[in-house]
Amino acid sequence: MSTSTASAISSSPAALPLDQQVVLVTGAGRGLGASLARAFLNTGARVVVNYRNSAAGAEAVAAEAPDRALAVQADVCDAAAVKAMLAAAREHFGTPVTTIVNNALPDFSFNGNARPDADALTWEHLEQQLKGVNQGALNAIQGALSGMREQGFGRIVNVGTNLFQNPIVPYHDYTAGKAALLALTRTFAHDLGPDNITVNMISGGLLRTTDASAATPDAVFELIAANTPLRRVVTPDEFADAALMFASPWGRAITGQNLVVDGGLVKD
Repeated sequence: MSTSTASAISSSPAALPLDQQVVLVTGAGRGLGASLARAFLNTGARVVVNYRNSAAGAEAVAAEAPDRALAVQADVCDAAAVKAMLAAAREHFGTPVTTIVNNALPDFSFNGNARPDADALTWEHLEQQLKGVNQGALNAIQGALSGMREQGFGRIVNVGTNLFQNPIVPYHDYTAGKAALLALTRTFAHDLGPDNITVNMISGGLLRTTDASAATPDAVFELIAANTPLRRVVTPDEFADAALMFASPWGRAITGQNLVVDGGLVKD
């Protein structure tokens, strides 16, 4: 693509360049969230590094680009706390948040042997995930909508899972919460499209390596790699690349989509 064409895309009212965006990454104090925050910082974006308990990790990420990063504590399930976080970001950066990456998860043990099977699953298991995944995303999106509409631009990226298509682990509650988030992704995309706000989901599998997968035996990684066209397990940095695509001018006409980023293991 020519320089003039790329410039035209970047200057389009429908496509704000990454280095002009203010990005909120929820649950960014560790693991995948920290990789997502760093990926946006590396593009020149200003980033709100949200955390609930991982203060040290969030501050470490923010310290990598102190002029463009702000670490803010907030439980995304608390709507008032989310509004306060967004107000603090606007005051700090002088402009509203344009872009949200809904990555935060409620407490969950990624251990298939320890998760309840169909006989033991309770509504409380489901409710905990549905509330944490969906209420958290809803609070973040609703809190940022007025600022996005003010700017005539918004990008929302939700983090999902490839377990929709390949439920090989009995994470019934986790998968149900993410499936509901996919439904919201698609209905919100339709609702918010006229406001030039896109809403998409990225669904990964086991990543090498995050806090969630740190206890995963090497044999499991090797098995997944052997059954993946790329013959390797996707890294958090590679997963984050997809978020950059959805938020960038290259993704300006993409909305309501669920992109599986797992090296080709699962075909959506």
